[in-house]
Amino acid sequence: MSNPGRRTIAAPIVFGLAVLLGVAATFALDLFLLWWAALIIGVTLAFGLVAALAPFTPDESRIGADGTREEGTPLHNVLVVPMSLILAVAGGLVCAWVLDLQLIEPVAAALGALIGSALAFVLFHRLAAMMALSFAAVLAAGVLAVGVTAAVLLLSGIAPFRTFGRMAEFGTRPDSLVQIINSSITYYLAAVAVAIGFKMKLFNIGVDGQYRLAALLAAAVGGYLVLPPVVSQVVIIATAITVGGVWAGIAGYLKVARGVSEVISTIMLNAIATGITAYLLSTDRLAVEISTNNIGTPPMPESAWVPGIPAGFLGSDREIYGLVLLAVAVGFLYWMMLNRTRFGFELRATGQSQTAAEASGVNVKRMVFLSMLFSGMVAGLVGLPQLLGHSHYYALDFPAGIGFIGIAIALLGRNHPVGIVFAALLWAFLDQAAGILPFDGIPQEIAVIAQATIVLTVVVVYEVVHRWGRRYQQQQIGKQLGRAVESSGEAQ
Repeated sequence: MSNPGRRTIAAPIVFGLAVLLGVAATFALDLFLLWWAALIIGVTLAFGLVAALAPFTPDESRIGADGTREEGTPLHNVLVVPMSLILAVAGGLVCAWVLDLQLIEPVAAALGALIGSALAFVLFHRLAAMMALSFAAVLAAGVLAVGVTAAVLLLSGIAPFRTFGRMAEFGTRPDSLVQIINSSITYYLAAVAVAIGFKMKLFNIGVDGQYRLAALLAAAVGGYLVLPPVVSQVVIIATAITVGGVWAGIAGYLKVARGVSEVISTIMLNAIATGITAYLLSTDRLAVEISTNNIGTPPMPESAWVPGIPAGFLGSDREIYGLVLLAVAVGFLYWMMLNRTRFGFELRATGQSQTAAEASGVNVKRMVFLSMLFSGMVAGLVGLPQLLGHSHYYALDFPAGIGFIGIAIALLGRNHPVGIVFAALLWAFLDQAAGILPFDGIPQEIAVIAQATIVLTVVVVYEVVHRWGRRYQQQQIGKQLGRAVESSGEAQ
């Protein structure tokens, strides 16, 4: 409890002092130290100031989602405070690194310190204990995954630090960054498609078949129909959404009408989609000869292309897929659906307990069908960034297997629209960074080991930490209820 007689400092003043200290310390230390060392010290000093003045900013005390007071509790001091510092420093470093691609180093470091110091204030006062637990689980899983990968490298007679250094150096080159962003766009769409099913406890393994069939037919429509700009893109996107939704809707109908497991039906539909794609992708049907050893749908006219976004700000001559904006829109709509609509509430409620949802008047069969339908509609979009932004036709070498990668990324991102973003970027980074390994005589499968280990450890560690956090929360609530009962007894 705050002391009414204690002199307080307004939160905006503390915020301004922290930012000023962080920027000034970073700018001064940058004259003597490496920029990243100066930034870490500057943001840490800003965080220390926020922590020292926390008792004098009572208006920023927090109440957890369960109604318990968090600030000052052991969990807050042991977990939230260090995680806030780590996230603030990491945020400042990443921002400074990105800005350094366009600005001179001292300015980029100062701006990174500004952002990191601002994060230090916000996270210290606003980061909830359960969210901090989630970040801690991901951090612990990452450390475990790096340790396992390093052990595999050591057993293979390969120096792990040199390998990690080469991957980091190659993966952060400007052209590599563009490729990482482009790959993560398709990964993100695939993961959101899977996550919609996961929210209903449905396992849509059929994303791979849904997006490939949708991409083929959408490419055929775009190649054979010459339409004006905008109209052409709308027709192609609508075709992909429709095909993906219909193909997933078959599994949804079998689930609600015949009780067929969506796992079995989507696996079978994947095989059928593969067969249909192979049948249609023939010069006797939808395909034409693209090159000596390749056939595909007719190349789409320029009116159907989606212009890319120049990546000069990253120092690259390549372009980012223009449909990155579509991925952003899908992520926003996914968040809105889950948290701001009745359908989203019923979706989450049904996923938690179908029996309870039915008792509350929710039409569970309808929810199952619509969930599979929406999952398939998003899956239909997965191939479009590549189709409209780069290849402009569907051919034998069109990327496959993205649907299965989406399952791993959805698990890694905990089905959260923002968590999936970071998971997709991490996955794409490991894919791209591993491309340099064969030139050093190192097996490229090291990246696969790292990816699999990260997914496994994140799922396991997150579940363990989450259960412990829930138990701790329940204990705190019990203690508060006990004190409330004692207080009421004394008052009587």
